[in-house]
Amino acid sequence: MQVESGSGRLVLAATPLGDSRDASPRLVAAFAESEVIAAEDTRRTRSLAAALDVRPSGRVVSFYDAVENARLPMLLEALRSGSTVLLVTDAGMPSVSDPGYRLVAACAAEGITVTCLPGPSAVTTALAVSGLPCERFCFEGFPPRKSGDRRRWLTSLRTEQRAVVFFEAPHRLAATLADAAEVLGAERKAAVCRELTKQYEEVRRGGLAELTAWAEEGVRGEITVVLAGAAADESAVTDVNALVPAVEERVAGGERLKEATAAVAASSGVSRKALYDAVLAQRQA
Repeated sequence: MQVESGSGRLVLAATPLGDSRDASPRLVAAFAESEVIAAEDTRRTRSLAAALDVRPSGRVVSFYDAVENARLPMLLEALRSGSTVLLVTDAGMPSVSDPGYRLVAACAAEGITVTCLPGPSAVTTALAVSGLPCERFCFEGFPPRKSGDRRRWLTSLRTEQRAVVFFEAPHRLAATLADAAEVLGAERKAAVCRELTKQYEEVRRGGLAELTAWAEEGVRGEITVVLAGAAADESAVTDVNALVPAVEERVAGGERLKEATAAVAASSGVSRKALYDAVLAQRQA
């Protein structure tokens, strides 16, 4: 369905990661001019506006994960009636591990204009300072919280040649790095970026085992991790025996052996039959 001409527009705006001086002049203007401001955290958004010395002229409404679906009808109605809706999250770009994509998809389905005010992104900032090859990269959001699920996720990255970027909570960082060191190798290079653009910004670079030891001492703040991609020879040849624990973890979680083997084989680029045979061989050993 296409809406009538003259309808409103949705403006996605990147907000500073920590330093308000990174805000663009266009963001300041959008705060002052938008009829509706949908904010992940209304308090943080009002604080940012105050730091930018701008007074929002429109309604400021909450738009976080738990209320995202409930807010869609109201925001779509405002857009249909001709209003400009500014969507901001706590830091960085909406829709990137933050609320936003459902509203964008709904606007696209109705033919409502969607535009973007580019700006800060923890993903590209971390890549830039990581010191790792990042001509090609992928973004994985947050890792699974449970160790078994997390190890399966890491197993799927064993042969990934692109740099991998992900976010992690500080209290889970050491466990995630420890699992990564075991699954991907203690010497796999990585960079842990903490509090990017803020007063206590810190970037730690090294092998996964070294970074695990550092993280076990305790880490605070917003965390973005960059993993070096697998070397070409690593991605070309994968030891199927090293993948057996990932299969057994899926089986322990309730999957049938054939289904678990197929899933791990598909994510690792190995022969399903070779992996299945390796599982049976280790069970009989």
